[in-house]
Amino acid sequence: MVTHPGEARNYAEKMLGQHLVTKQTGPEGKRVNKVFLMERLYLRRETYFSILMDRAHNGPVLVASPAGGMSIEDVAAETPELIFTEPVDVVEGLQDEAVDRLAHNMGFSGDAKVQAKDIIHKLYKMFIETDATLVEINPFAETAKGDVFVCDAKLNFDDNAEFRQAKIFGHRDKSQEDPRETEAAEYDLNYIGLDGTIGCLVNGAGLAMATMDIIKLHGGEPANFLDVGGGATKEQVSKAFEILNSDTQVRAILVNIFGGIMRCDVIASGIVHAASHIGLSKPVVIRLQGTNVEEAKQIIETSPYRLLVADDLDEAAGKAVRIADIVKQAEDIKIGVSFEMPL
Repeated sequence: MVTHPGEARNYAEKMLGQHLVTKQTGPEGKRVNKVFLMERLYLRRETYFSILMDRAHNGPVLVASPAGGMSIEDVAAETPELIFTEPVDVVEGLQDEAVDRLAHNMGFSGDAKVQAKDIIHKLYKMFIETDATLVEINPFAETAKGDVFVCDAKLNFDDNAEFRQAKIFGHRDKSQEDPRETEAAEYDLNYIGLDGTIGCLVNGAGLAMATMDIIKLHGGEPANFLDVGGGATKEQVSKAFEILNSDTQVRAILVNIFGGIMRCDVIASGIVHAASHIGLSKPVVIRLQGTNVEEAKQIIETSPYRLLVADDLDEAAGKAVRIADIVKQAEDIKIGVSFEMPL
């Protein structure tokens, strides 16, 4: 809390450039590049309000509670009777009767209720027009003077609507994101960074999840979720491999491809292409099955790189875990290691 401009400047100077660690940033933290200054309000009452897309109702749902200013998950668990919902028909739009019920259930009355209803209508209009998937206001508050304010908000937008929401997506601050995920997104790769040591390159989200499970079953930890999809090109596969190969926490790479729509030879070509351009600093275990698998094996066998091939996923995962463990032990005692013999 600051009371004059000089004090605000002093605090901002101390914040900017610092490394901030919170529940939202994770243990690695984030660098502070901006400071947000806002007016202090003296609140009499704090409520909760959100709009989200809900599969069960095939459209938007308004969620509200008179218990705001705290985790809505805790409210739902401890006092579920304080959670109120209003599904919205996207064709008919938001009806005033539904808004009136929510405002009443949130505890607003008189002029404050009129203000709250007006804000809810405007928030829904924004939700639809901006292709939002979530608008969460906590707290949706009333001051001692009876004024209603949106005091804190979280907004999520549909990535598929970027082409028509250029202004909104132009505010994206990539400095606050995982650089691996940012780089992968530029090549339309589905990537999520994790904390393990085994890099995963898989086609299909379900197969990627199963691969991560089997790695853990063998005592290892996946370093990422990476789904190259069914229509990946050689260039996309090469970039995916490059991201894994450059990740300092990755000790071994496991490639698991079931070639249906995705051809195994495209995966093999992408890996060999990446290795020829950036080098091969990590041991690679490959399991390929399906379309053009024999052509893929031929590409791998005739390449100048040492790539360990397995026909069975369980075998491949076991090899990757053992290799990652060997590399980790070698790094701990500062010796180099290479894999020339069958494992």
